[in-house]
Amino acid sequence: MESAVLRNRFEDVAFTTAVPFSEDAETVRHDALAANLADLYDAGARLFVPCGNTGEYDALTDSERISIVETHVEATGDDAVVVAGAGGSIGEVTSLAAAYEDAGADAVMVMHPTHTYINESALADYYREICAQVDIGVVIYKRSPEITRDVLLELAAREEVVAVKFAVDDVREFAQTVEDGPADVTWVNGIAERYALPFAIEGATGYTTGIGNFVPEATLALFDALEAGEFERAREIRRLLRPLEDLRAAPGLGNTLPAGNNVPVVKYGQELAGAAGGPVRPPLRSLSPAAQRRVEECYERIDAATFER
Repeated sequence: MESAVLRNRFEDVAFTTAVPFSEDAETVRHDALAANLADLYDAGARLFVPCGNTGEYDALTDSERISIVETHVEATGDDAVVVAGAGGSIGEVTSLAAAYEDAGADAVMVMHPTHTYINESALADYYREICAQVDIGVVIYKRSPEITRDVLLELAAREEVVAVKFAVDDVREFAQTVEDGPADVTWVNGIAERYALPFAIEGATGYTTGIGNFVPEATLALFDALEAGEFERAREIRRLLRPLEDLRAAPGLGNTLPAGNNVPVVKYGQELAGAAGGPVRPPLRSLSPAAQRRVEECYERIDAATFER
């Protein structure tokens, strides 16, 4: 798919998909995953991001990552876009990107670097080399200050880069980056529904969703409201969804670190919606009974609402 087409296709809700594992969490349930994806497609999803953080990227093997991407391509329609996550060394990212391309993926999302020590100019070299070696679209994923504005602006100007996923809670920095950046790259709000309004106002033409795995109609209705400039309607939907996002940001059972609930909330929500969620893999832990009750309450309120598209 040509870069210009991909940039346009990122002006949408990007569904960062969760992976259903077997009860012992040892294997990927591909039939269940395919059924989940088919339901999302039928609900209106057209942009899918497997092997991201919601998909427990770091708990997967490379062979699992590739097979998960294959399932995404097979289970979604020809008009769907599949953008798969890859991280690590230049060699690992480019190797996975080649395998993803063979599987039918349209782009690779380069996961935020987790190196202990980073040199800013060398980080730019890292991304340049990946762009030079990859034959599908490239999405840059920013989660913290390590990817500086200067590096991000240089990368955003490259032909290979079709979108930037900006996942930092800093609207001021995002606004200035968009102001300084090229006009043709797509800027994606990477911190989901909770910040959809301010990021949209400052130039984000798409956003990612995790809770869309089990409330797709609600998040697609939010996007439609934003796209139409119906900000009061968008606020109403955002207020309905925000308690789920707040719960995802909580540490979770036996934990003092932030966002331990992030993926477990999604997977438990899938079960409530009749989809396959299943267990999480270490280093994550399932929700506490109290957190499960909160998800149930949120889901009941959302399920009772009416969303028109």
